[in-house]
Amino acid sequence: MFTGIIEATGTLSSLTLVDGDLKVRVSSDSLNMDDVALGDSIATNGVCLTVTQKFSDGFSADVSRETLSLTRFAHYQQGQRVNLEKALQPLSRLGGHLVSGHVDGIAEVVDVRSNARAIEYWLQTDAELMKYIPYKGSVCIDGASLTVNEVHGSRFKLTIVPHTLEQTTIADFQVGTQVNLEVDQIARYLERLINGAKAEQPQSSVSESLLAQAGFIK
Repeated sequence: MFTGIIEATGTLSSLTLVDGDLKVRVSSDSLNMDDVALGDSIATNGVCLTVTQKFSDGFSADVSRETLSLTRFAHYQQGQRVNLEKALQPLSRLGGHLVSGHVDGIAEVVDVRSNARAIEYWLQTDAELMKYIPYKGSVCIDGASLTVNEVHGSRFKLTIVPHTLEQTTIADFQVGTQVNLEVDQIARYLERLINGAKAEQPQSSVSESLLAQAGFIK
């Protein structure tokens, strides 16, 4: 579990295809690896990766076909900058929102505008995901917990302040940039709770006429 508060940035120093999926090495001079053990989780551009090798300046992890199909990892190149966050500890402050690191899909930057010292980004995604993105709700973009400032159709707006621009890779975003998107978990749970009672029940082939024909009723 993560909070979406980025701890450091790093680079993908190597990407190697291994038997159909991907092995990556992430290097970072600013991520403290002292308390990281093999098997720990580190969100890398919002994707929960399991540490398979640990180094003083980073780690290696495997990226499955499932993750490759849902995220931008299949398109990343060596040298790609990424946002990094170690898994939440029970005593940590929850500065963002609950983030699982299980990316729901891709969003694309369609407009970038300055607003005083902040930068406004309009992003577009599938209608199936937009229903979970409300005005003033939270989304996770490449691992960063952000507030939705406006929603219009299949688009939503993010207003990014200077500190976030400095501490993440968001300053690199341009029109056409595609990013990993994870919607708020609470929205998904609410939908399941609301629709749970409406879930389809198994339909019986036993009808009143069939029972009559069999002589059980008259």
